Amino acid sequence: MISVMYHHVNSDRCSNELSIFEEHLLYIQKNFTTVFPQDELSKNSICLTFDDAYADFYHLIFPLLKKYNLKALLAIPAKYILEKTELSFKERLNYEHNDLFKNYKSATFCTFEELKEMRDSGFIEFASHSHSHLNLLKEGVDLELELRHSKEILEKNLNVCVNSFVFPFGKYNQTILKEAKKHYKYNFRIGNAIHRDFNGINGVIYRVNGDGLQEPDEIFKPSKIFKYRLKALLKRLGKK
Repeated sequence: MISVMYHHVNSDRCSNELSIFEEHLLYIQKNFTTVFPQDELSKNSICLTFDDAYADFYHLIFPLLKKYNLKALLAIPAKYILEKTELSFKERLNYEHNDLFKNYKSATFCTFEELKEMRDSGFIEFASHSHSHLNLLKEGVDLELELRHSKEILEKNLNVCVNSFVFPFGKYNQTILKEAKKHYKYNFRIGNAIHRDFNGINGVIYRVNGDGLQEPDEIFKPSKIFKYRLKALLKRLGKK
């Protein structure tokens, strides 16, 4: 089972060019079955995950997921989600990647109104990406706020059960993981490894980096799959 991490399309960082990304999704449609974490798996199962719920997800990526009948897990930092907006798509995307969080009041992220529409489509499920999108390893971080309260906000506003958590920046330790598991069944990180199911490796689900694609099938080439499997084996053995 492969889990893949994406962020943007047509942005300046952590992104894919839209035309290549559409070809990438078409390749996935032809070769894989997309799943949510609780779904039954087959040998060609793939979990598509998108971090941060930027506004371009609703305007550019979600229409493609519907077009190709693909499921995806959207990881949401709860603090930055507005109820709705009257701003245009152009206004909302008029920021570089590194400026999106500080300008969140300009609806640089999906709104709850848009999230509800995507929820109702059946193609999108939601994960918490913490409350404030902080490095959880930093001193003074309120884990209760970042782990539990973010879940409560999403569940209350979207009327869903949130069972997945995506660690911001992939940062955590065993203490943080233990706390996350009190609230979430599925915990995702960065890592470029693959594994059999959503049990992951040592309780964490590794994801392949799908940003910056040069070819539609780039991350699925046999040499890459071999490297992902090797890394998973080394992680299971406790090696770096």
